[in-house]
Amino acid sequence: MGQYLEGFNLVMCGINGIIGLKDPANRELKVQAMNHAMLHRGPDDGGLYSDRNLTLGHRRLAIIDLSNHAHQPMTSADQNHTLVFNGEIYNFQEIKNELKDYTFSSQSDSEVILAAYQKWGIKCLEKFNGMFAFAIYDKTLNKLFIARDRLGIKPLYYYHHNNTFLFSSEIRSLLASDLTPRKINQSCLSEYLSFQTVHAPNTLVQDISLLEAGHYLELNCESLEVQKKQWWQAGTEAPLDLSAQEAQEKTKELFYSAVERRLVSDVPFGAFLSGGIDSSALVGAMADISNKPIETFNISFAEEEFSEAMYAREIAKLNKTNHHEIKLSPDDFLKYLPDALQAIDHPSGDGPNTWVVSQAIKDHCITVALSGLGGDELFAGYAIFERMQKIQNLKILWSLPTPLRSLMGSSLCKLKPSIASQKIRELLKLQNFNFSDVHAISRKVLMTHQVENLLAIPRIREHSKNDFISDKDFIHAQTSMQEISTYLQHVLLRDCDQMSMAHSLEIRVPFLDHNLVEFALSLPDQLKPYGKGLLVESLKHKLPESIVNRPKMGFVFPWQDWLKNQLFSLAEKNIKSLAQKSYFHQNEVLKLWQQFLNNDPTVNYSRIWPLVVLNHWMDSNGID
Repeated sequence: MGQYLEGFNLVMCGINGIIGLKDPANRELKVQAMNHAMLHRGPDDGGLYSDRNLTLGHRRLAIIDLSNHAHQPMTSADQNHTLVFNGEIYNFQEIKNELKDYTFSSQSDSEVILAAYQKWGIKCLEKFNGMFAFAIYDKTLNKLFIARDRLGIKPLYYYHHNNTFLFSSEIRSLLASDLTPRKINQSCLSEYLSFQTVHAPNTLVQDISLLEAGHYLELNCESLEVQKKQWWQAGTEAPLDLSAQEAQEKTKELFYSAVERRLVSDVPFGAFLSGGIDSSALVGAMADISNKPIETFNISFAEEEFSEAMYAREIAKLNKTNHHEIKLSPDDFLKYLPDALQAIDHPSGDGPNTWVVSQAIKDHCITVALSGLGGDELFAGYAIFERMQKIQNLKILWSLPTPLRSLMGSSLCKLKPSIASQKIRELLKLQNFNFSDVHAISRKVLMTHQVENLLAIPRIREHSKNDFISDKDFIHAQTSMQEISTYLQHVLLRDCDQMSMAHSLEIRVPFLDHNLVEFALSLPDQLKPYGKGLLVESLKHKLPESIVNRPKMGFVFPWQDWLKNQLFSLAEKNIKSLAQKSYFHQNEVLKLWQQFLNNDPTVNYSRIWPLVVLNHWMDSNGID
């Protein structure tokens, strides 16, 4: 199996557009400003396209075929369709073979999107295997088509107000147009405090929306009327009836295929290697497929209890990789943190971790890196999978009177004060057992009473997905779907995109290949046991016992200690500034901070850091 596809052009980048401003010169100046705000996403090239009341903008990070053959905005051979595209279509060659009647002028996946849209229209989306957000302007119909990939790997934000429609890969780019308000979305503050993020279609900026994963928009460029539709949804496949061996063989086949597709590059690439199951499986597959040694990277810490270096070394040695161990100290992190905070496009509680890793990899002249992101969500790797199964088995508790359940929860909090006890109390207060509500509480950062205490504005009901049909044989699949549509898409993938692209680094995620996702969600729990049993059995030739049975750590920094020491002044400055903002009760914000400093068991660092990030982001971007 090969590693390179010579002469082909794939790009990662940023896209922009304004529709509705009548003055073309003014419109182009504003799109240029939007492009400039995203130079970090595409330092290699940029361009504009204008027609009637529309201007499209693009910034390019070249990955394959570093020439200008795939300059964007790109117009079709018949001059009727113009594209701006962020992402990669991994199977573009296969699709191109079905498009013999189109005259291609480049070797790019971008032009394949244009040709596919001309032939199949909206149904072209079903052909694409990749990560993407793109817009296609139809000159004849005066219509704009905007689409986002199935799993929401690449972002697409938009603003639609009165006679103007804007879209972009980043919120900061929209703000740079000076056409959007710099006001906090008050209705989403409670959601952010609860979950350290805001879920699509909402954002923390008033009137700016995030196009949901697996959705598309059609915009009439004359009337600016918008129609939005969903074109893909996780978990709609029929359950599969397979033996354990068949499931393992298919898992390995789909995973290896997903990895191989993502090894296409004409620039140096590598892989994150923590020494956990997901990254170890990924590096093992890469080593089998590639015809040259893989560059692997591990971040280790001065605090030994947070270091996974020894496990990463074992996997690197097993797969004969060129391994790079990058040691970080609190002083290193302090040096990086201001830039990491400045790179945040939409706040969440986890971004600086990815920023620091991306910086370290980019310093080694790597432009593309593969990540094990998504393995936990697909193969029941998080503790939440086991918790959801236990709670499902105890749902008879919700047949008890609500006052009795509330008393049980309050008594537990008094006897054993902890974050876990607080979550149990909130679960027991639910009127009825609802799978999505139970999952949401399990994922909460601050509890409802804490959010209500902090906010000086009414609390809006937090994000809740539609409940899935409860099937005792598919609890893990239901949990996976909840995880994918919440924490994965709106924390992990958002942070992955904004923090890696801050360094012009592309991150590819083989576990989120839609073929593998659809297959994993079709399997009953007995074939996909808690703890990534299916993945381990499928790739056991690449996963030593010492890796499989090691304690799960996850990639975290020693925030609990740092916020009380090296990062104390930064944290306190932002907490005090947030407390003074009119949306918050000053005393309650300062009280929460003091609880953390006093080692209150109900307030750990993950309850504090999102508040620090929120204030810094608001002040840096002039958000009122």
